[in-house]
Amino acid sequence: MDGARNPSGRLEAQFAFLNEADRLKSVLRATTLVDGSRAENSGEHSWHLALYALVLADQAAPGVDINRVIRMLLIHDLVEIDVGDVPIHSANGLAHGSVETVVAEQRAADRIFGLLPNDLRDDLRVLWEEFEAAQTPDAVFAKSLDRVQPVMANLMSGGGTWTTYNVTADQLESRVGAKIARGAPALWDWVKARSAAFFD
Repeated sequence: MDGARNPSGRLEAQFAFLNEADRLKSVLRATTLVDGSRAENSGEHSWHLALYALVLADQAAPGVDINRVIRMLLIHDLVEIDVGDVPIHSANGLAHGSVETVVAEQRAADRIFGLLPNDLRDDLRVLWEEFEAAQTPDAVFAKSLDRVQPVMANLMSGGGTWTTYNVTADQLESRVGAKIARGAPALWDWVKARSAAFFD
């Protein structure tokens, strides 16, 4: 869409996307707030992760662009508007990382990013794909933060989803710890030491 020739049409597309993104606030996650009072929603999760990136930037590997990480984290869960939250430890419904989940999320990305003007659609879709692939230093660090934030919520709320899904120490290590350690090893050491008591 040519914004210079059709500024009104461009704004309509931008606001259509922003209004659709508001629906992320209605997607409830398995993870609770740190006080355990209620489930967090995916909009809150995305904001909190962006803040994690800002505050924990010193844990990133050399060369990681924290501004790009923040941008990734702000958009990484937009597909949940269509797909919903797929908890990493849940055995019900869609499985985290399954072919069905990946296909559903790709379809959601087509629809949601497709609301934007073409230039923004392409920029944000590429950024989302980069996060999903978790191969670049920026995406690896972003993915680490995406795993560590629910761990902190579970620690602070007395077990949270670990209790709900009967998570074992081995499951935490394999499903969560490896991803955190890949992009932020000191963070994994810190939360692993604090989670050990829960699994004793």
